[in-house]
Amino acid sequence: MTNDPIADMLTRIRNAVIAGHPAVVVPSSKIKLALAKSLKDEGYIEDFTVGDEQPAPMINITLKYWGERRTRRSVITNLQRVSKPGRRIYVGKDEIPWVLSGMGIAILSTSQGVMTGQQARRRSIGGEVLCYVW
Repeated sequence: MTNDPIADMLTRIRNAVIAGHPAVVVPSSKIKLALAKSLKDEGYIEDFTVGDEQPAPMINITLKYWGERRTRRSVITNLQRVSKPGRRIYVGKDEIPWVLSGMGIAILSTSQGVMTGQQARRRSIGGEVLCYVW
């Protein structure tokens, strides 16, 4: 049992990228599925599938790399958890942060679901900043 399942997911992805693994498996939940969908839509991961393992389903995330075999690099450079269980970080529609001057993304949990900072700006809504990805 982990206190912060989102941080656990980000740490598993970060460790798999550093080790050069082609895929990583994380326990499934609704917010983790929404986070994986945002990462896939923005092109940071190749794909994700949900297995039907018992007692709890797992998400299999296929990581994305570019370059030749010996010089290949991950598309994800880093992941940073922002809002934590001990300190929630909420932003308004005018305070949504830019990550690396637009080179990365901020993922927010809003009243209309989990979305990137750019999507939240377009819809003119704020929310809880879950993480930064670049």
